[in-house]
Amino acid sequence: MAATAVVLHPRDLAGCEHRLALDQAHPDLVRARPDTPEAQRRKDAAAEHRAGVREMVRGLHSDQPPGTVVMVDPTLDHAARVEATIAACEAEAAWIWNATLPTDLTRGRRGHAELLIRDGSGYVPVIVVNHRVSYDVKPERRASGGNGGSTLTSPVWTWAPRPDASRNGRNQRRDQLRLAQLTAMMIDLGLTPSTDPADLKGGVIGIDADCIVVYEMAGLLEDYAESFERRMAIARQTIPTTPRRIGECRSCPWWSRCGPELEERRDVSLVVGGNQSTALGEIGITTIDQLARYQGDPPPEWPGNIRFDDAVLNAIAWLSDIPLIRRLEEPQVERADVEVDVDMESYGEHGAYLWGTLLTDNTDPARPVRYRAFVTWDPLPTRDEGRSFAEFWAWLNAERDAARAAGKTFAAYCYSQQAENRWLLGSAQRFAGDDGVPPRADVEEFIASDEWVDIYEAVGRNFICPNGKGLKRVAPVAGFAWRDAEASGEASMDWYRDAVGLGGTTPDPEQRQRLLEYNEDDVRATKVLREWIDGAAKDEVPHEDAVMEFRNR
Repeated sequence: MAATAVVLHPRDLAGCEHRLALDQAHPDLVRARPDTPEAQRRKDAAAEHRAGVREMVRGLHSDQPPGTVVMVDPTLDHAARVEATIAACEAEAAWIWNATLPTDLTRGRRGHAELLIRDGSGYVPVIVVNHRVSYDVKPERRASGGNGGSTLTSPVWTWAPRPDASRNGRNQRRDQLRLAQLTAMMIDLGLTPSTDPADLKGGVIGIDADCIVVYEMAGLLEDYAESFERRMAIARQTIPTTPRRIGECRSCPWWSRCGPELEERRDVSLVVGGNQSTALGEIGITTIDQLARYQGDPPPEWPGNIRFDDAVLNAIAWLSDIPLIRRLEEPQVERADVEVDVDMESYGEHGAYLWGTLLTDNTDPARPVRYRAFVTWDPLPTRDEGRSFAEFWAWLNAERDAARAAGKTFAAYCYSQQAENRWLLGSAQRFAGDDGVPPRADVEEFIASDEWVDIYEAVGRNFICPNGKGLKRVAPVAGFAWRDAEASGEASMDWYRDAVGLGGTTPDPEQRQRLLEYNEDDVRATKVLREWIDGAAKDEVPHEDAVMEFRNR
């Protein structure tokens, strides 16, 4: 087989095809391009997680004979790391950390695995990733047999795959393609226990590092072969690509090039999702103007969970500069006599350090609207997180009980409950038994009640949001402005590091205050938005029927 100048890393096998084409066409620009602060944060967090897993592996086998675990030195150059990896394989080491495979210049691929684990006469690749790769089966399903054993897992201290009815896998295609490329390379190198794909497995250790999620490789290798062939053709510029807006554009360094090109041609992907733009293209709709004027049936391949009229309205909104469109004649949102807005701040996967609250008693004008924060400034992870959570939970329930005792209705509000629910439940579970920490069942009961209201969901029910449904997109339409122009979830990660002195620095009280103000603004934004939905929104936001008249002009 002829050699190729193109070498694909596993990360090249998923995501935007146009980015791959641009990266391959302009390698000098890619090499000279610095990481954005957000990308650097993600890299730092991933490196920290890998280091933690490395030390876990080292500790689990510290009582084993020398050579059981081989740590390949990451400071070595690529050739030296490959040499050390192959030597460890030839010595039949049981665990090889930071395994680096020889670059396959013939087929054009490269790869490394955080772990190679000895299995019979060969090795299985195990990668370490900084996201969740499995989750517990819900208690009610577990009582009826869980997932039926469809997920395979192995303990982290040995390679012993078995069906695990207590967990559901959370598959990431990038992870699967990386494992497949590693497996394919290892087959060619003679490092796998078998050459029959049906016998081969691979594993992923996720953010929780409490098990190895195991994949059967046969099906993944078939998908990989198709993906690799297409991606190689794109990299060699034999399959042309054009830009199309997708989710990853938000953080792509090529957006400064692709964005203006898409706007110039008024590309329909600017107002609909990737699958939707593909379906529209199949009936000849490629521009925003075409979609805004369209009055026919939805395309045959239109996603069933997306209302087609919403796409048309988004196109009209883009042309007319309309920030929100009203779905209902009368916007509706749950209200109560006593209202508490809640916003949680977390630091990556390490924990929730701040629960911010804003209490409004609509029956008592004399009672001040007060922000109150329940916080720990001990660097996460810390047991003090349980203390701050317990104090927040006690205060919230005291206010709820007091409202009920006074014959008042009560509701607590958040914006996009997924994050809050995760840390409500996680905190109850992780700090179970600590003073004031509620049983998980109490938290589940609260989350399921009518007294826990998600304003994000209310926005979706009431409005079409051409610019997105994020709080910082929608609340300004209601008249709210954040005090800090740099306020964002990503920025708060840097503020938190400085606030608690991570990395050996001196804790910065100004950054602590900045985080508190950011959190306070978030709960105030939720309050302003809720009251606006219940009031002025009807008169200030056009109804979808009126917007649709654009097609008849």
